Amino acid sequence: MINMNPIVIEGKQFTAITIALPKTNFMAITNDKGYIMCGALDVALLNERLKERGIIAGRAVGVKTIDQLLEAPLESVTYEAEKLGIVVGTKGRDALLMMS
Repeated sequence: MINMNPIVIEGKQFTAITIALPKTNFMAITNDKGYIMCGALDVALLNERLKERGIIAGRAVGVKTIDQLLEAPLESVTYEAEKLGIVVGTKGRDALLMMS
């Protein structure tokens, strides 16, 4: 099952996406500039092989819900995210606001 829901953080609009997969969930929260995602995100791939795309993204591990993704500290971030001040340890919610 796929769920897409709008969420608002401090007046900024985002889309939360959850895909129920066998024995796990895929989760992301995005806007038109970037996104944060569960542990399925391969930040090294984005930084190395897809660097020219300039993707703004962050990864949180061990999260099981969208609320946890919002509150979790990011475990890794892309180089483009770092340019916005998003660093390892930034809470998901704060990273999203920095992307807006």
